[in-house]
Amino acid sequence: MAWHKQVTFWLTVLAAVIAASWLLSSVLLPFVAGLALAYFLNPVTTRLEKWGVNRLAASLVAIALTLLIGILLMLLVVPIFGSQLAAFIQRLPDYIVRLQNMITSEEKTATWLRDLVGDNMPSIQQGLNELVSQGATYMLTLIQSLWTGGQALISLFSLLVITPVVAFYILNDWNHMVEKVDSWLPVKNRPVIRGLARQMDRAIAGFVRGQSLVCLILGSFYAISLSMTGLNFGFVIGFISGIITFIPYVGSLTGLVLAAGVAIVQFFPDYSMIGLVIGIFVFGQFIEGYILSPKLVGDSVGLHPVWLMFALLAFGYLLGFLGLLLAVPLAAAVGVLMRFAIERYLDSPLYTGEDEPSGAPPAPVEPAPQAQAR
Repeated sequence: MAWHKQVTFWLTVLAAVIAASWLLSSVLLPFVAGLALAYFLNPVTTRLEKWGVNRLAASLVAIALTLLIGILLMLLVVPIFGSQLAAFIQRLPDYIVRLQNMITSEEKTATWLRDLVGDNMPSIQQGLNELVSQGATYMLTLIQSLWTGGQALISLFSLLVITPVVAFYILNDWNHMVEKVDSWLPVKNRPVIRGLARQMDRAIAGFVRGQSLVCLILGSFYAISLSMTGLNFGFVIGFISGIITFIPYVGSLTGLVLAAGVAIVQFFPDYSMIGLVIGIFVFGQFIEGYILSPKLVGDSVGLHPVWLMFALLAFGYLLGFLGLLLAVPLAAAVGVLMRFAIERYLDSPLYTGEDEPSGAPPAPVEPAPQAQAR
C-alpha cells in the first residue's frame, strides 16, 4: 500500500474518531473516566500481580482502595471546600473593592503616589480602576469556571456505578487488550509504532501520574498552611492553587495573587502576616521545582507550557469536561508524533535536497533512535 493511501486511511479514521467523540461527548464521559482510572491504576495492579496476586483480585483491590479513598475525600473535603468556595465567590467583589480603595484612597498611599507621579495622579487612578475592574472580571470568570468544573467532577463521582465497573473490566483485561491492539498494527511499521507508543506512554504516565501527586501534595500543603495562618478562605485558595499547578506557573501565580490580595485586606498593616502568606507560596514553589517535580515527574514529559494551556482550552471548549480529561494525554501524544515527524523530515530529501535514484525501491521504515525500546 502506498504511503499516501496509508496517510489518507489514518486521517479518515482520526476524523471519524473526533466526530464520534464530539457527538457522544456526554455519553463517553464515564467510559473515558474509567479508562483514565484504569491507566492510572495499572502500575499498582501489575505490581500486585508480580507479588503473586491474581490479576482479577489485584484489580478488585486497586479499585476498592481507590473508591474508599475517593469516598473519604468527598465526605471530609468536599463539604468544607464547597462552602468556602461559595462564600469566597460571594465576597470576592467586596475584597476587590476594598483592595482598590486601600491602594488609591488611603492617605499615606495616595500621598506617596502623588509624590511619585505628580499631576498624573487622576489618570493613574482611572487606569488603575479599569485594571482592577478587568482583573475582577477575569478572576470571577476563573473562579466560576473552576466551580463549574468542580460540579462536573462531583457529577462524575455520582456515576459510581458506571465508572468503577468500566475501570475494573479494562484493568482486568489490560494485558489482553494491549496484545490485541498490537496484533492489529501494520507489520512493516510495527517497530516504529511500538517505539512511538512507548514514548507516548512515558510522556503521559510521567505527567498524569507524577503531576497528579505533585498537585495533591502542593494542594494539601497550601490549604493547611494558609488555614494555619488564619487567612480567610485559606483552605479553598490553597486547594485551588494546588489543583491547577499542573498548568505551569498559572496555579502558583493565581494562588499567590488571591492569597496576597485577601491577606492585604485582612491583615494590613501587619506586614509580617502578609509576608508569611507570600512566603508560603515561595516555599511551595521551591519544593515543587527542586524536589517534587524532578522526583515525581522527571524531565521526559516534553509538554511545553504554552502547548499544554492551548490543549486544555481547545479540548475543553470543544468537548467540555470530557475534553479536559483528554487534553493532557492527547497533547502528549501529539507532541511525540510531531517530534517524530520533524525528525523524519530532517532525514528526508525534502530537507537535505538529495534526490533518490530513479526507480529505486523506497527506503524501509526504520524506527528513530529515540523511538526504539530501551
